[in-house]
Amino acid sequence: MKYTPVSAEEAVKIIKSNDKVYLQAAAAVPQVLINAMTQRHEELRNVEVCHLHIEGEAPYANPDLRNSFHVNSFFIGRNVRHTLKAGNGSYTPVFLSELPLLFKRNIVDLQVALIHVSVPDNHGYCSLGVSVEATLAAIENADHVIAQVNKQMPRTHGDGIIHISEIDYFVECDEPLPEMSLGQPTEIEQKIGEYVAELIDDRSTLQMGIGAIPNAVLSKLGNHKDLGLHTEMFSDGVIDLILKDVITGNYKGISPGRAMATFLMGTKRLYDYVDDNPYIEMKTCDFVNAVSIIRQNKKMVAINSAIEVDVSGQVCADSIGAKMYSGVGGQIDFIRGASISEGGKAIIALPSVTRKGISRIVPSLKPGAGVVTTRSHVHYVITEYGVANLYGRTIKERVKALVNIAHPDHREDIARNYFEML
Repeated sequence: MKYTPVSAEEAVKIIKSNDKVYLQAAAAVPQVLINAMTQRHEELRNVEVCHLHIEGEAPYANPDLRNSFHVNSFFIGRNVRHTLKAGNGSYTPVFLSELPLLFKRNIVDLQVALIHVSVPDNHGYCSLGVSVEATLAAIENADHVIAQVNKQMPRTHGDGIIHISEIDYFVECDEPLPEMSLGQPTEIEQKIGEYVAELIDDRSTLQMGIGAIPNAVLSKLGNHKDLGLHTEMFSDGVIDLILKDVITGNYKGISPGRAMATFLMGTKRLYDYVDDNPYIEMKTCDFVNAVSIIRQNKKMVAINSAIEVDVSGQVCADSIGAKMYSGVGGQIDFIRGASISEGGKAIIALPSVTRKGISRIVPSLKPGAGVVTTRSHVHYVITEYGVANLYGRTIKERVKALVNIAHPDHREDIARNYFEML
């Protein structure tokens, strides 16, 4: 096949009413193609737009376009959260490790995949760049593939290398990727970071997401030795630790000497760092997040957050009561993988209260709240008030441990309300 670019308007004509369309995730969102697709709203009906979290704009998610587009979120981002209440969007609960199966088994029967790739090399190969996740499965199972070819998309090593023969239409652009930067962690986040860092041994392998608490943890690891990285995603915070040889990956069980992820999100510094960098290995989410793979890393440490945790250890991370907020994602993939790895540790870290002062350690989860990590899976829960080790503990012992790391203003009420329910 020849590499023959066309306009975005020409490429998206392949999308028909009633099609299911997959969008590449996170910072690899194909914004040029999305805008061109949305411009066709008057001639399209009932197009299902499927994706994980995406950065940037989601114009197809406008409730006024409900007759043209319906959003199917596998992880709910801020830019499409309103669709659930407005009725022009739905949420499909799925472990990130299993998302490719929905396409391979035609449970979600894709007609079109909109992807975002690097410029092809001399051999005709493009890179999926900063987001591989389930995109390869989408490419392999969709009827048509449209690629936004960007001079500014970094070429990353690993699974996300595809030949131009796998692509039906090419749309060229030269645009910066969406960036995400975080401010300095607060005093509370720094304290949580210290507690987490104290649990991390030298030669551990880390999984953590993006946010203030992961950044706070990373800032406390400067004196650690030979850490590894096997994570769903990472951001700028790991770069300095790699450059200082704190993160070496030498003792990982999977891909030693490499840092592994399935997508990346950060600033231009991150995107420049991973460009043609063989130390960074981008793999599919059904590999990175597979429990059987994760557990092969000795001293695997999974660091995740939550919306609230009840005193028996049930972790809600995807909803506020019955109102869906985010998604299952890869939390349980890594919590389980870390907990059964040799010397592994599964950690839930969160501030003791919300910004409004509401306790996040609760007697019971809100009505309708989803349990992402069960009380049987959870090991450590950490707030700025300390560490609760729940593994192998009775319910009574868990209640005491979790009340002790709740905010002091709420401890008495939490304990009383819990025992009144019995």
